[in-house]
Amino acid sequence: MGVKLNNLYKFVIIYTDLLRFYGKDINMRGIETSKSRIRQSIFTEVARLAYEGWDPIKFEKLPYKIIPGEIAQYRDSVFVERAVVGERLRAAMGLSLRKFDDFTSICDGIDESIIDEKYYEPPLIDIIKFACNKCSENKVFVTNACQNCLEHPCVEVCPKNAVSIVDGSSHIDQSKCIKCGMCVNACEYHAIVKQERPCAKVCGMNAIKSDEYGRAEIDYDKCVSCGMCLVNCPFSAIIDKSQIFQTITAVKSDTPVYAAIAPAFAGQFGNVSIGQIKTAFLKLGFTDVVEVAIGADLCTIEEAKDFTNEVPDKQPFMATSCCPAWSVMAKKLFPEFAPYISMALTPMVLTGRLIKKEHPEAKVVFVGPCAAKKLEASRRSIRSDIDFVLTFEEFASILEARDIVISDCEESEFVGQASGDGIGFAVSGGVAAAVENAINVLNPSREVKTARAEGLQNCKKMLQIAKTGKYNGYLLEGMACPGGCVAGAGTIVPSRKSTEAVNRLKSNTKNRFGISSKYKKYLSELEK
Repeated sequence: MGVKLNNLYKFVIIYTDLLRFYGKDINMRGIETSKSRIRQSIFTEVARLAYEGWDPIKFEKLPYKIIPGEIAQYRDSVFVERAVVGERLRAAMGLSLRKFDDFTSICDGIDESIIDEKYYEPPLIDIIKFACNKCSENKVFVTNACQNCLEHPCVEVCPKNAVSIVDGSSHIDQSKCIKCGMCVNACEYHAIVKQERPCAKVCGMNAIKSDEYGRAEIDYDKCVSCGMCLVNCPFSAIIDKSQIFQTITAVKSDTPVYAAIAPAFAGQFGNVSIGQIKTAFLKLGFTDVVEVAIGADLCTIEEAKDFTNEVPDKQPFMATSCCPAWSVMAKKLFPEFAPYISMALTPMVLTGRLIKKEHPEAKVVFVGPCAAKKLEASRRSIRSDIDFVLTFEEFASILEARDIVISDCEESEFVGQASGDGIGFAVSGGVAAAVENAINVLNPSREVKTARAEGLQNCKKMLQIAKTGKYNGYLLEGMACPGGCVAGAGTIVPSRKSTEAVNRLKSNTKNRFGISSKYKKYLSELEK
């Protein structure tokens, strides 16, 4: 009985850890915190300034508007709070963080960013060093919840004899501890805690380490800009750069601007229709709204053809290409697999090219859940297809700046052209399912085996298994974010709710399969 209970206990611990890993982001989305409020205020004020017209004096005053008063609310000093906001404002304008050993204004270099063209200085994701809490990378310690029990399982399970009883309480010798966590799992009182740096814990690329002062630092040779560190830093020390100001400046010009909205939009803005969302875009000054799921249908067709033609005769397996963080990770860590990643253009790019085929003079704004799409849109081969990238979070702030509530908007006529398969790209497993459905139509006798992974750590494990030959003949789907695009860094609601909304939208489409897209006749032209 003791063995069974012990195994049950271990299962509970493992299950709790999984919930912690996959649920933290889920639980925090949709909950208004000081972090989300300040972040939204920064984006909103930048958007408001863009609509009202650039004013350097107003911009310089924004830290005082966002952080009013004399008493600090979140940090040791109100001056530090404002300094952090100042850096975040620069990032929201697409600018780099300042060096704090040089005297410069928060407006330094701003003239280059107050334009109607795509702009931001690399890197996309950065760390405000003086905002970093210097969290321990990996530390196991005993809390005052220790009961000095008779059994002392923490002592017994430690493989390095790092745990002992000192003055009636468990004590861990940090010089011996290997952070295995066995003592954590063994303690019935949860008195022993394993503390990890939140941003590093969720980084599937192990790209975050400590600098010489113990502050977090990003290794850009490893980073794929998935943004998971961004949403999991409790101190709001990690920032991403935005194109809000540039997008609005373009919208205010005479150039027609089209919004290409990703299928993960479902559920992000409450119980609203795509027709109401279209009305909101029109009120902001956009010309029209197009579903990126249309591009997903075209991507489905291309990947189905590629898989049918290449696997297994010319290559052992094929990996999907729509998630940029996943595909970049695969090419970085498994360069031998680079030829096996589909060459199909992503839904974002195909949609952008389709819009510009019909409206060559237009600018296209991708509005979606993903931070990595900002980097994808900046590639030389793609720059002309997508002019700006906004996240759902940034779009929501623009709405707030204009006092627009989507649920109050009237319905605009919107005839959905995408299939259920294309909409399903937003959730984990949706890409593989869409491609499999297409292959079944193209070649009904062809058996399609699929495997999928979500979260970069799991994606790496999938490719490591692929090295053994276990996935020969398979279609592999990788998603950088746990849950798929619905859990991207730019989303604003729990991924569970968004997944449910995407599935409802998918079930209500007239056309189930992407293979039947009426736009497939343009594929050869779009791929040039």
